[in-house]
Amino acid sequence: MKRFLVPVFLILTIVLTACSEPSNPSPPPTTAQDNPQPAPVSNVIPTPTDDPAILATLFPNMGTNEGMTRMDQQGAVIMEVTPRNLGTPADTLEFDVVMNTHSVDLGMDLAVLATLLTDTGITVQATLWDAPRGGHHVSGKLVFSAVQDGRSILEGTTKLILTVVDVDAPSRIFEWELK
Repeated sequence: MKRFLVPVFLILTIVLTACSEPSNPSPPPTTAQDNPQPAPVSNVIPTPTDDPAILATLFPNMGTNEGMTRMDQQGAVIMEVTPRNLGTPADTLEFDVVMNTHSVDLGMDLAVLATLLTDTGITVQATLWDAPRGGHHVSGKLVFSAVQDGRSILEGTTKLILTVVDVDAPSRIFEWELK
């Protein structure tokens, strides 16, 4: 039994010594150059907000998506689509898509199944479905090119139609009126 206690005691001593703080910490710097002052800290704690008036002031280029979500409840899948940047389009148009079901695998690639149509006759195939593959509750970003033949597809457009096919229904149609 003595042979067993000696190694345990030795190991415990080494571990405790390694975990303790050094007995001679280095002295603090003595000159202002060696001791820079930290940046002042504000005592103001920001309060989260979802007030559109405040958000528009803080993020003028954000554009509002309020009231832009469209829903389709065909078959066993509920699909919600919200445009992310119709108010401030760039090279792409992006849509947040949420799909929920309890009986269908949602592992499909929506980029292959989704097209965007304008009332000016322009049709664009989705370029990216950025979402996890599979499951019964999937959310992600559906991306389309916003430029065709060198000009914005939204130029002169007053109505935008997103069609998604073969997601437990032959066709799902989401429409937005543009200003």
